[in-house]
Amino acid sequence: MKKVLSTVLVIGMVASLLAGCGASKTESSDAATAETTEAVESTEVAEEATEETEATAEPASDVKVGVILVGDETEGYTKAHIDGIIAATKNAGLADSNVLWKYNVPESDDCYAAAKELVANGCTLIISNSYGHQDYMAEAAEEFTDVSFVAMTGDYAAISGLDNYYNAFTDVYESRFVSGVIAGMKIAQLVEEDKIPESGYDADKNVRIGYVGAFPYAEVVSGYTAFFLGIKSVYPQVAMEVTYTNSWFDIEAEGAAAESLMADGCVVIGQHADSTGAPTAVQTAQEKNEAVVYSVGYNVDMLSVAKTAALTSATNEWAVYYTELLQAFSNGEAVPQDWSEGYADSAVGITELGESCAEGTAEKVAEIEAALKDGTLHVFDTTTFTVAGEAITSSPVDLSYFDYSSGSPVCVYQGETVEAIATDANGGTYFDESSFRAAPYFSLRIDGITELN
Repeated sequence: MKKVLSTVLVIGMVASLLAGCGASKTESSDAATAETTEAVESTEVAEEATEETEATAEPASDVKVGVILVGDETEGYTKAHIDGIIAATKNAGLADSNVLWKYNVPESDDCYAAAKELVANGCTLIISNSYGHQDYMAEAAEEFTDVSFVAMTGDYAAISGLDNYYNAFTDVYESRFVSGVIAGMKIAQLVEEDKIPESGYDADKNVRIGYVGAFPYAEVVSGYTAFFLGIKSVYPQVAMEVTYTNSWFDIEAEGAAAESLMADGCVVIGQHADSTGAPTAVQTAQEKNEAVVYSVGYNVDMLSVAKTAALTSATNEWAVYYTELLQAFSNGEAVPQDWSEGYADSAVGITELGESCAEGTAEKVAEIEAALKDGTLHVFDTTTFTVAGEAITSSPVDLSYFDYSSGSPVCVYQGETVEAIATDANGGTYFDESSFRAAPYFSLRIDGITELN
C-alpha cells in the first residue's frame, strides 16, 4: 500500500468505531513517495529477474501490458515489483517489447494520464503499484471498460461495481512474524550472554524494541504487531516503541527515527518503510560502538548497507501474483478481483539471514514457516495478545470505502461488516487478516506496544 493518499478519497480503517457506513479503514500502500514527478516510459529493464515460482506457459499472444510505478529500481518497494513483473513476463511467455513501463508516476492526475496513454498505445492490461494510484486507476477503469486495471495494494475493487478493476496484495504479515522470530532469537542470545546494557531494559525488565513505521495505517499496524508477536513467541519479556515518519520513503527521516529509538535503548530496530535509512543508522551505531543493536528490514536484503547489523528483511514475492495474473490474462481465464496469499503459495518470505543471527535461527525459521504453510500457526492467535488488558473475543470490521476529505466520513462504496475473529479446527481463535479483503484491516492496538507520535 502506499503513501500520500489522494486528496479526493482517503481511507480510514477502524473496526466498529462508526456505525453502518461510518466505520473506517485506514490503509496506505507500501510504495515509496515518488521523488520526481516526471513519468518515464520505457520498454527495457536492466535488472534480471530474481528466483521466482516455477511456472510453465504457452507462448503468449500479442497481449500488451502497461505498468505504472510510483518509483523506480533505486527504491526497494518498486524494485521488488519490477523484479516480480520481469519474472512473470518470462513465465507467461510475453516478449519484453509487450510490456510498457512508466516510472516515477506521482499519486495524482499524472497516474490517470499515464493510464490513458498506455491505453492509446494498445495496452489491454494496466498495473499500478501504489495505493495512492488506485482512485485514478478506478477513474480510468470507468472510462475504458474494455481494458483491465489492477491497482496493487488497493482495497475497494471488489465493492466498486467495476468488472474490469482489480486489487492484490500479499499476506506479508506472515513474513513479518517470521522476521520477528529471528529478532527474538537474537534477543534471547543477547540476554543469555548478558550483552544487553541497562538502558536496553525498561522499568519492568522488558527488553526494548524499536520500530520505524511510515504511517499509522492498518497495513503498518498489522505489520508491526505481527513482528512484535513473532519476537514474543521466542522471548516474551519485550516492549516495543513505534515512531512514524509520515512518509514511505525518506532516508533521512527513517535514519533519524532509528537513531531516536536507539537513544531510548532499543536493541532491535524493525521497519515498515522503504529506504535503507534505518539499517544504515543501526550499522553506523554498531561500528561506532554506540549501541548493542540490530536491524530487521523490509522489501529487500539490507546486508549491503548493514553487514553486521542486518538480521534479515521481510519481503513480498511479487512474481507469484504477477505470474498468475499474466498467465490467466493471456489465456483468457478469470482473474481474482481481490487477491492475497502468503507462505502457503510462496508469496512472502524473508531475505538471507545475516551473519549476526543467533545459532539455530535457520532451523527455527524452517519450523515456523512450515507451520504457517500448513495452517497450524496463526499470526494473530488471540491467546498471544490482549488489548487494554482484555482478551479479544470479537472484532467487527467494516469493509466500506470512505471519503474523508471533508473531515467527516462519507461512504463512497458500501461494503459488508464482517467478524474478523475466526475459529480453527481445534477450537482456537485468531484474527483472520487479509481474508475478507486483500488489503490489511488489522488495526487493534495491543498491549506492549507504544506509539510515540
